[in-house]
Amino acid sequence: MATPASHGTPDVPLLVVRGESAFEAEPDLARLGIGVTARGRDRRTTLDDLTRRNTEVLELVRSYGEAVTDLSTGAVSVTPELGEHGRGERVRSHHGRVHITAELTDFTALGELTTRLADLDLTRIDGPWWELRPDSPAHREVRQRAVRDAVRRAHEYAEALGTSVAALIELADLGTESMAGRPRPGFGRRAFRMSAATEDAPPEPLDLEPQRIRLRAEVKAQFTMVPPHL
Repeated sequence: MATPASHGTPDVPLLVVRGESAFEAEPDLARLGIGVTARGRDRRTTLDDLTRRNTEVLELVRSYGEAVTDLSTGAVSVTPELGEHGRGERVRSHHGRVHITAELTDFTALGELTTRLADLDLTRIDGPWWELRPDSPAHREVRQRAVRDAVRRAHEYAEALGTSVAALIELADLGTESMAGRPRPGFGRRAFRMSAATEDAPPEPLDLEPQRIRLRAEVKAQFTMVPPHL
């Protein structure tokens, strides 16, 4: 019985190599986390304030039209806070929170929107987080580079043996990684300071510099070789 080609034989030697690729790409998307809060002694008043502020945020984000590719509401909570020293279930205040996520592709609009959001009452901004679209050409490019690297290595090993690569037996994707940029520390605090410092005039847009995203891909390839003369 013949030995399977994937195990290799003296007549059909097997060459197994890895191919790797890593490079940086410009992001396609920026994601903002927006936290809207309200607090008051009266439950209904707290709900009304939360609803009003939530609507204000949504209308502001939607006003940027096609620059915003996604707008969604996440967790919503309204929590009663009991008195520390009171007896029974005496409620001291109510806390309301809404978390909103916005994705933008227009990074020029991003800076202006960020400052306008931070200028709103009891509104917190987290981000931006820089990302690539799932269909970004950068993903394809990093994978193709890894395959070309595997082919190059195979030819180099075969050349060192004084022979050549004959055929590809198997190509396996060992995975890809995308390390997105993280927001700079202190961004949220800076946004709140701007809100407190400007009462009438609109805040100046932040100059947000996109962080490049590091991509990495790795493949495993098996080739047969022309038998070398050792």
